[in-house]
Amino acid sequence: MAKRNVEGAHIPAVGEGKRGEQGAIGYLLRQAQTVHRQAMERALSASGLTLPQFSVLTMLAAYPGASGADLARLSMLTPQTVSVIVANLERMGAIARTPHAAHGRVLQIVVTLLGQDLLNRCKASVRRIDQALLAELSVEEEATIRRWLVRVAAGAED
Repeated sequence: MAKRNVEGAHIPAVGEGKRGEQGAIGYLLRQAQTVHRQAMERALSASGLTLPQFSVLTMLAAYPGASGADLARLSMLTPQTVSVIVANLERMGAIARTPHAAHGRVLQIVVTLLGQDLLNRCKASVRRIDQALLAELSVEEEATIRRWLVRVAAGAED
């Protein structure tokens, strides 16, 4: 439902005016991403993980042995932020740093059993969000959206 601000200007609801299908595509992507992020944060709140922590833990589990710089790129965070997240996840016992088998001075970051259990519980919570997001789409529509999103992201890396 549209609202009026203090000056009486009409502020459109999601789906109306520039917040609807005629809006700028970048704005619509950000609007959707914001709603998705908020839903993810609510789903993760009971676990004690933040969305960035969940992202780093997910990527570390998917790509064992990834460096801090790799995790930053994969999680779309700054290396400084990932450094703080890694320290916090280690303090929680979700990850551990172990000496590399061949390069003893290099520390590898690994997901602990506690971390894997935490990640599994979090994934179950966020899976419901993804399912709701895709519920009204056909398999073909979902595939088209996925291809488009990957093309958009890949084009940004050029």
